[in-house]
Amino acid sequence: MSSHPAFRPAPFEAIIFDMDGTLLDTEMVFRDVVYDVSATLGFEMREEVHLGMVGASHEASNALLVEAYGLTFPYAIFDENCRKAMKQRMAEAVPIKAGVREILNELKARGIPAAVATSSRSPHAIGHLGAAGLLDAFETIVTRDDVTHPKPHPEPYLTAAGRLGKAPAACIAVEDSHAGVRAAHAAGMQTIMVPDLVRPSDEIRRLCAAVLDSLHDLRHAAFRH
Repeated sequence: MSSHPAFRPAPFEAIIFDMDGTLLDTEMVFRDVVYDVSATLGFEMREEVHLGMVGASHEASNALLVEAYGLTFPYAIFDENCRKAMKQRMAEAVPIKAGVREILNELKARGIPAAVATSSRSPHAIGHLGAAGLLDAFETIVTRDDVTHPKPHPEPYLTAAGRLGKAPAACIAVEDSHAGVRAAHAAGMQTIMVPDLVRPSDEIRRLCAAVLDSLHDLRHAAFRH
């Protein structure tokens, strides 16, 4: 049940989407990979550690894993093995979240630009969006390689807005993670959370204009079908 069933966004000129867990249904796949790779390295992944990694940058994930498992945790090997496993899984198919094609088609039909702001590296982001057939839907894609400070810093969202030539306040940001919500809110954007694996805390809920069940809900709210 959406927490804002009668939600209507303020007027907007663009929508900037997070990628993993928001556009691409990859977080469950990544969860399996994280647990498998950890086990092969001799570490038992814990749910709270995995959830802490959702939406986090590589730097933040590294710090989290070292804090959880100690300085001997081989992050570089873990990261490389996760990338290889994800690449293998995504070569089979890149699943997308409910409502993605519908909202992107709606934006295109109305001439409203869309962008991506992701913590993923460029090859990963471009590869996955391309495999999902979504690349052409976006005016610009901001990745970890385009910014100095990843989420929860606002730089990814501010960079995307700048490339679109839009004021941050004229943009809707769509996120599934706490780090992403913090980044979008700090950028001064109208922030919508569509939770995937992580539910919003009271603090995160306060930073959102709305918490919705799916991108279908956002499309209906924004365009009142």
